[in-house]
Amino acid sequence: MGRDDTTPVRGDLLLQAVEGMDRPLFVLDEYWRCAYVNPAGARVLDREVADLVGSDIWAEFPEAVGGPFESLYRSVLRTGRADGVEAWFEPLGKWFRADAFLTDAGLVVSYDDVSERRRADDERVAAVAAREQAVAEAARAAGAAEEAGRHLMLLGDINLAMTSTFDTDEAVARFAERVVPLLADWCLVSVVDAHGTRRDVGRAHRDPALVEAMHRYADSRVATNDATAPVPVALRDGRPVVIPELGEHHFRTMITSDESRAALAPLAPSAVATFPLMARGEVFGALTLVNGVERGPHTPAELRTAEIAARRAALALDNARLALASQQVAERLQMSLLSPPVQPDNLELAVRYRPATQGISIGGDWYDAFLQPDGDTVLVIGDVMGHDIEAAAAMGQVKTLVRGIAFDRQEAPADLLSRVDHALVGLGVPAMATALVCRMEHDEDDRAAGVRRLHWASAGHPDPMLLLPDGRVLDLTVRVGPPLGIGWSGARRDGTAELPDGATLLLFTDGLFERRGVPLDDGRAQVRALLERSAGLSLREVCDRLLEEMLGEGVEDDVAVLAVRAHPLGADRPAEAGPEVLPPVG
Repeated sequence: MGRDDTTPVRGDLLLQAVEGMDRPLFVLDEYWRCAYVNPAGARVLDREVADLVGSDIWAEFPEAVGGPFESLYRSVLRTGRADGVEAWFEPLGKWFRADAFLTDAGLVVSYDDVSERRRADDERVAAVAAREQAVAEAARAAGAAEEAGRHLMLLGDINLAMTSTFDTDEAVARFAERVVPLLADWCLVSVVDAHGTRRDVGRAHRDPALVEAMHRYADSRVATNDATAPVPVALRDGRPVVIPELGEHHFRTMITSDESRAALAPLAPSAVATFPLMARGEVFGALTLVNGVERGPHTPAELRTAEIAARRAALALDNARLALASQQVAERLQMSLLSPPVQPDNLELAVRYRPATQGISIGGDWYDAFLQPDGDTVLVIGDVMGHDIEAAAAMGQVKTLVRGIAFDRQEAPADLLSRVDHALVGLGVPAMATALVCRMEHDEDDRAAGVRRLHWASAGHPDPMLLLPDGRVLDLTVRVGPPLGIGWSGARRDGTAELPDGATLLLFTDGLFERRGVPLDDGRAQVRALLERSAGLSLREVCDRLLEEMLGEGVEDDVAVLAVRAHPLGADRPAEAGPEVLPPVG
């Protein structure tokens, strides 16, 4: 039969057994007096055996009253079942493991100082916690670094996207498309024009299913924003407006229309952050970032990046606006310098100019057609190097010099170009240009034969082409001299050819046939083939067809075209050539 745990052990036998034990032990009688303590127990409790025996345990260690050890002792006395506990013993400032069981001699308590083990356990726990914290911090740092890298790439992408176009609306649309979804679930970018009119131009949503709903709300937002709404505040005060938790009261006070509130409802916004687009002290737009409930408020990192993105976007837009204004001034200057050509006698002239549509659309291409005092017609086409307002201004100076020098003296085109080159260098005109000058003349014998004579010279300019009445196309070649503006002292050469009745002479700049990745000869061959297919068309139709088929919608460089059709000498000017236009006499 096994012994019942609740049956007290004979105390005399126990005391004999434990007297020499190394494990600390004491015995309490029914009055909580220490009836026995072995030497090991006295040492651990930092007492003498004689001092402990007969003393009241609670008087000896009053700090233990009401603690886990008293609870253990009373439980064992009450139930008779052995039990144990591990707890902090404040009087000695140590951790103890106490095991208690009941004997006929009293309550026997054996105990061990487990402070070192607990300290080791705590150190292990602390080490594990430290490792876990280090891993978590490393993960957070890696996540933050990855996020920072994505944000940095975003800022670079925004710069590249917005500076590669001078179309403000296109730049704003690109801006919106790039900040979503990295910085927000959806966004709207507002732009304010010079008249104070606000438009929500940039729009992007991460969920294709909600794009249409976003557009419906955006279409009504400008008209229904209260003055306290984020965008009006950002535009007025020039500061960010961040609302991390949107509530119904925001929608009621910030949106003045039930229809607009209804349009916003499917988008379920829960957080909004609006940043002014401000450059050089002027606010001309706002970036609004919106999150739904699942994403929650914008993080500090997202807000910092958004603020930087707004500043960079504002600077890019401002630069685009300034460039556009400068471009418009240059275009007006350029167009004012491209005067209508003369329409003398039986010559029909047509001109075309197409600015570049890719990049800056200001160039230095020009054409001119005028009469010399003896009645000969001079044709000029040229290209000043550069694509800015300075190029347009330089073009005006070069054109004026060519016209003035040509009118002053009737000389060979090659000599004319040499004098213009000398004048440009001597007068310090900061321009380098290609040019082709062609003089059309005829005497009585030529008139009787129905031909005109061409004399031309080139300063680095593409050769002209001649479309004959039978549809053949000739390249009018001559040794090409260096461009104007370098002060070249060598001799330039003239070319000569006949211009029969019904023929069409075509002068053009390199923008008509030069294409990235296409050999120049191939480009000229395309022009030649197109001319061959244009025999029988009117002069205006020839010019329009050239531009349409050679350029399409994308023009890499500006293009100037000057075309001349020779109608029969001695006959009336045909109606298709339009009225004769001559300079005033006086």
